[in-house]
Amino acid sequence: MTDAHGDSQAVELPGLRVVIDRVVYQTIEEPSDGREHAFIYFITIENLSDRAVTLLGRKWVIDHADGTKLVVEGDKIVQQTPHLAPGESFSYNSYHVSDQSAAAEGAFHGLDEMGGPIFTRIPRFEMNIPLGLN
Repeated sequence: MTDAHGDSQAVELPGLRVVIDRVVYQTIEEPSDGREHAFIYFITIENLSDRAVTLLGRKWVIDHADGTKLVVEGDKIVQQTPHLAPGESFSYNSYHVSDQSAAAEGAFHGLDEMGGPIFTRIPRFEMNIPLGLN
């Protein structure tokens, strides 16, 4: 298995999981760049595994309705490197701004308490512009 950065030694850690709590649509009044639709997503990362983990970064793959794809990779998660002991969770929200509907998925990557590279998948979720607004 490979992690978000193509590291073939990383393992998908059983019990480390991502929950998409909700996605909220918001219209942007007077957009300066033509992207008038914002999608605010709320995510919880749960460590139900038997070991502590430190999350170091993420990779997002966003498929737009017109067939274009946006890949975003980076260090940290909302400027943090969450350390999760077994039974702990980390929740945050962020957003994607677009001129069209899209779907997103990806992975968070990091290290377990023994220094082994791990990852967990971000399940695919939809960011749909409400009918009549697109």
